[in-house]
Parts: sequence; structure tokens; C-alpha cells
Amino acid sequence: MNSVPPPQRTRLQSSLGGAWPRLEQWAANPWRRLSLLLIVLLGAFVIGNAIGTLTGARAFLDPVAALLCVLLIEGAIRLRGPLRRRPGDRLGLQLVDMARLGFSYGLLLEGFKLL
Repeated sequence: MNSVPPPQRTRLQSSLGGAWPRLEQWAANPWRRLSLLLIVLLGAFVIGNAIGTLTGARAFLDPVAALLCVLLIEGAIRLRGPLRRRPGDRLGLQLVDMARLGFSYGLLLEGFKLL
């Protein structure tokens, strides 16, 4: 039988394959880590705020957007379990927590604006 050789690795695969360890190494500096976490927090806040604003303007999308937001937050909560059990650096866990916190706060603030 002829065995098919595995496909060769592309430049994109080799550069993205080592992206997470490079990011962890870059974020070893406390100020860089703090800035990365703050960027993720504020980015998720803007996304949560934008979702609340856009679905508030288009009133017929409210139930679908609420379901998607709940599923997104629940997925982030369920992602925490494997990240907590992983040994080593906790950067992934901190990024997920900051994204969840910013997204939830953006939605909450937009809800208070609509009251």
C-alpha cells in the first residue's frame, strides 16, 4: 500500500504554532501583562456596549442577542475549568476572565442606560 506523506507545514502554520508561548514569554513582564489584560478588558467592554446599543436600536433582535450573549458568557465560564487545571502560566485564564468581565459590564451598563 502507498502511504500518503503528511502535508508540509506552511509558514503561517509555523508562525501561528508558536504564538501562544511567545505571548506568554512577552507577558512575563508585569507591566506588559497588565497592559494586555487592560486592552482585553476594554475591548470586551466596547463589544458588549456595541451589542447592547445595536440590539436596542433594532428591537426585534433582542431575544436572539440575549441568547447569544448568555451562551458566550456561559462558554467563557465553562472554559475556565480546563484553564484552571493547566499547570504553568495563568495568562489564558486571566484573559478569559477579563474578557468575560468587560463584556458583562458593557452589557450591564447599556441595560442601565435603557432604563
